[in-house]
Amino acid sequence: MRVGIVILTEDRWWSGEPKWRGAEELGFDHAWTYDHLGWRSLVDGPWFAALPTLTAAATVTEQIQLGTFVATPNFRHPVSFARELITLDDICDGRLICGLGAGANGYDRTVFGLEELSPGQRAERFGEFVESLDGLLTRDGFNYQGSHYTAVAARNLPGCVQHPRVPFVIAANGPRTLRLAARFGSGWVTTGYPSDDLDAWWGGVATLTSEFERALEQEGRQPGEIRRYLSLDAAPVYSLTCVNTFTEAADKAHKLGFTDVVVHWPRSGEPYAGREAVLERVADEVLEEVRDL
Repeated sequence: MRVGIVILTEDRWWSGEPKWRGAEELGFDHAWTYDHLGWRSLVDGPWFAALPTLTAAATVTEQIQLGTFVATPNFRHPVSFARELITLDDICDGRLICGLGAGANGYDRTVFGLEELSPGQRAERFGEFVESLDGLLTRDGFNYQGSHYTAVAARNLPGCVQHPRVPFVIAANGPRTLRLAARFGSGWVTTGYPSDDLDAWWGGVATLTSEFERALEQEGRQPGEIRRYLSLDAAPVYSLTCVNTFTEAADKAHKLGFTDVVVHWPRSGEPYAGREAVLERVADEVLEEVRDL
């Protein structure tokens, strides 16, 4: 099992840079950041853009994979986004992972003054976003005409370092997005169903796992073709509260068939309030053990 870590884009680079270096030095397999213009309770504080941050992170690391957790159609167009991904994949020499999600009705929408979309409308838009982005990254001179997006003879040279393109890790909790993840994803990531009860949350994760396996079958893909990522901190208990909390969560995820788990770098306050000492203990004492699961 691989372990990844999310580093929020709230620090000036002189303060954030050591975390990205540290993620690699501590032995994490992948490092991510949120792709938002502002996020929930942190919207009134400092916040920097995801892709420039990942670009900077690529220049101070050598092996760790880097990714968006997750990019959405809320403020991105697939044509321009494809160019940015090709560029970033080149800068990090093929270490980029593109996490993609449908987007919620939060600040990324309201700051533009856009109307609220229903879950069905967001899923429809997301389907076009993923399908067109796949074409833009794999075919030069790509044309696309949908209800939400258009591309006319879009160029993509020189293309991605990774072939056939940057891998997509698609966030999905509903039937339509699960099918989308099964069709286009190199990975599937889930946050489970929201719950204040830890056992109920794990029960929801188990249900989603079964639903994703059905989606894979419907799309004609084998279970081993696609990695499965679980965001442990979507649970009502922060995964790095202590070493045992992390190891127990990772073990449960492994038993449900997840190949990857993702945690968040500890912060001084909520969300993800914790101590870096616990992060270091996890890395020193149990990371290799979890990797062997």
